[in-house]
Amino acid sequence: MSVIENTRHCLFCSKRLRGRSDKKFCDDSCRNNFNNSRKTKDPNIGYVRGVNNALLRNRKVLESILREGEETAKATKEKLLRLGFQFMHLTHLYTTRNGKVYYYCYDYGYLPLENDWYLVVKQREE
Repeated sequence: MSVIENTRHCLFCSKRLRGRSDKKFCDDSCRNNFNNSRKTKDPNIGYVRGVNNALLRNRKVLESILREGEETAKATKEKLLRLGFQFMHLTHLYTTRNGKVYYYCYDYGYLPLENDWYLVVKQREE
């Protein structure tokens, strides 16, 4: 009588698995690499991830301009660019009754002023 060995292998690196019967990966690194490689096969996922990363970076830049407790601050375009801000990425616009247009990255925004200056604001919680 022959003994049939039920050998399982990691779905990412194909190493032999030991341990639990439902184990699919040899470690967290292989699990992460497997899931990341699956996601990057869809070209739209990479694009969306890149845009979202740019939006988050923009938000962090705007947040860094405002000091603790301040509601507004001013910054030059040069400073924003130096910090890595990308003006092409934003989440929404807000137009005031006066016709001023604020550009937002999630809850932080900016209003273009004269001579390449920007007013940075945090959206008020309602």
